[in-house]
Amino acid sequence: MHLEGSCHCGRVRFSVESTEPVPFMRCYCSICRKTAGTGGYAINLGADKRTFTLHSGQDDLRVYRAMLDGKESSGQRHFCGHCGTALWLYDDSWPELIHPHAGAIDTPLPVPPDHVHMMLDSKAPWVQVEGQPDDARFEHYPQESLAQWHRRHGL
Repeated sequence: MHLEGSCHCGRVRFSVESTEPVPFMRCYCSICRKTAGTGGYAINLGADKRTFTLHSGQDDLRVYRAMLDGKESSGQRHFCGHCGTALWLYDDSWPELIHPHAGAIDTPLPVPPDHVHMMLDSKAPWVQVEGQPDDARFEHYPQESLAQWHRRHGL
């Protein structure tokens, strides 16, 4: 699926192809929650890095690398330096992938058949995990990848 994305002020615009465009996985970790979260979690999509195009906003683009266990994370969280919109995550550990934040995507996204709630061991105490009773819930990162979930659901 072709995805178009942008920041709130419109300075940064990008596009990418995704075989994992369904916004199903809600991450409650402190990094996602604080850098891109709304309602106490963030939703990242999976996309093909080779197809990524930055159409505008190179000068406004900023990168944040969180600290993990006293070391700088390999994850590069891209955001607009003007309006602060979280845009995508890229990590050299998976060079073929890029993870746009669902909230930055302007293209209508498919409605997920269910949700996965992950990193619940680090969610904020005020956050209530909403969803269906049969939604999968994980204290840490689940074994099933974004691609595997999409395949299992025939998407």
